[in-house]
Amino acid sequence: MTLNQDLLAQSAVELRRRIGAKEISPVELVEASIERIGQLNPAVNAVTATCFGRARQEARAAEAAVLRGDSLGLLHGLPTGIKDLEQTAGLLTTYGSPLHRNFIPERDNRMVVRVRAAGAIVIGKTNTPEFGAGANTRNVVWGATGNPFNPLLNAGGSSGGSAAALACDMLPVCTGSDTGGSLRIPGAICGVVGFRPSPGLVPVERRTLGWTPISVIGPMGRTVADACLLMAAQAAMDDCDPLSYPVDGQAYATPPAVDPGCLRVGFTEDFGVCPVDMPIRKIFREKIQAMRHLFKSCDAVDFDFGEAHRCFDVIRAVNYLATYRDAYENNRDALGPNVRANYETGARMTMADFAWAHAEQTRIFRRFQETIRNYDLVLAPTTPVSPFPWTQLYLAEMDGKPLSSYYHWLSLTYVITLVTNPALALPCGVDHKDMPFGLQIVGRFRGDRTLLGAAHSLEQAFAAIPQLRRPVPDVRKLRTPVPELKSIVTHPPANQSA
Repeated sequence: MTLNQDLLAQSAVELRRRIGAKEISPVELVEASIERIGQLNPAVNAVTATCFGRARQEARAAEAAVLRGDSLGLLHGLPTGIKDLEQTAGLLTTYGSPLHRNFIPERDNRMVVRVRAAGAIVIGKTNTPEFGAGANTRNVVWGATGNPFNPLLNAGGSSGGSAAALACDMLPVCTGSDTGGSLRIPGAICGVVGFRPSPGLVPVERRTLGWTPISVIGPMGRTVADACLLMAAQAAMDDCDPLSYPVDGQAYATPPAVDPGCLRVGFTEDFGVCPVDMPIRKIFREKIQAMRHLFKSCDAVDFDFGEAHRCFDVIRAVNYLATYRDAYENNRDALGPNVRANYETGARMTMADFAWAHAEQTRIFRRFQETIRNYDLVLAPTTPVSPFPWTQLYLAEMDGKPLSSYYHWLSLTYVITLVTNPALALPCGVDHKDMPFGLQIVGRFRGDRTLLGAAHSLEQAFAAIPQLRRPVPDVRKLRTPVPELKSIVTHPPANQSA
């Protein structure tokens, strides 16, 4: 392992401390990141459009600020990846869609503005399925993202590029977003942390239906503390998002101290409604047995999620109907099958369907809050299966039974989307196929800081338990490019760097 690789293996929190202490330079760190991307990205295809020249300039400016003794932001000098659903000034933003193959925005969106204002140095964009539709990160613009533990398997989605880049130590922190599990699922199956915050905590400028809390933006990191550091830069009140509210972002910079021995924990294999593969159920039970001594109490909990699947179908489809109407009506053939399926589902629905779904979501929300009133956390699997090949667009069946839609296999995460509670995917050893297993930890309503503190404490405890310790990919196996990852690209973008 080279000196640069040793450097990149350090946490974002430690790298930021060392920059402030003048022990390392932002220039050194950015160069190490660029070198690492060049070495490993051909094997996983996590990073798409890049801006290495601008990043080098910003690194030199960041180094000068340190030497002058300037006040430094939370992310000062840290190389950062931005999910390719977020507009970045002067840097190609495709949304994974051929409709935006050559779109270079004139401005950063407001979340990116905040991250850059905190001192982050944007290295490039991270891959996503078209418009974030689906949990297999592949599109016809950039190709597929492979899992760092086995590039022939999928990296999850829709923040799969960010998760894979983090797992490979290409970047210290990356942004992501989550509708049905897009922060949690890739975090879980790539062995990193993906945090879905409460709606409104991180303002979302691009949400078409601003009053609907289905989609959020959040942080990803290799550790909970790293995710907190990015979260502190992302959290704000912003009039672009009607759900946002006054918040002290600085309060999220460090996870609060939480003693696991004081926690009352509930757990469930399936929330009563979700399909889960039998081997995953078995692994989850074993994980619970290995950790239950850490808690004050740890009990199985039954939930009533009513008609959660139909409810999510309607609410998801209505959002696609609002967002992609013009694209569908004007250039339907340029949209991928997932986006078309969501739009067409919405187009068949009625106002009565819409009203019923929001009423059902309210009923589900109230029952869920009542059920967890006596618990501090709820634990569940994040994904119902071990990662499958990225060549398989989605999971069509489980245990020999057909699933109802291309996203039905995501229900362990989307039922939590419906109740809006904060949730986090925490690395928790490996599954029966030696792939990363992600523990989904659900907090109380608006209990984001407590959830982060509890997850941080569990992460530290898991490090001492081999069965629960975060797995790390063997990057020696990623030195060989995997050209098949880009085999679904039809025409490359005209310009991928700035």
